[in-house]
Amino acid sequence: MSEQHIHTTDGHEHDDHAGLSKSKIWQVFFILLGITVVEFIIALVILPAGMIPRGAANIAYILLTLLKAYYIVAFFMHLKFEKTGLILSMGLAFIFIAYFITLMLIEGGYLHDHMPLHS
Repeated sequence: MSEQHIHTTDGHEHDDHAGLSKSKIWQVFFILLGITVVEFIIALVILPAGMIPRGAANIAYILLTLLKAYYIVAFFMHLKFEKTGLILSMGLAFIFIAYFITLMLIEGGYLHDHMPLHS
């Protein structure tokens, strides 16, 4: 008896990831490097000089970090090349997680600030 091993690629065509070439990888690398340089400039030059308030710097850090996370997940984890349903389901899960973390931080601060002190 001879066994035949047939390799099927149901929905996994090799052309799906053709957009991720060496040049695209380097392009994403330099984008991430540029974002990191901007973060260091904010932390080491702009913030100590008092050019912007600390709250604005924190918002800038959060936005730049989210942008870096997008590039890492989209290109290096290949999510950009997946089907729309998977992208939407993972995005929705991320939004809920961020929402629940925000709620826990708000509620934790509320309980901490409004608890009576016992002597």
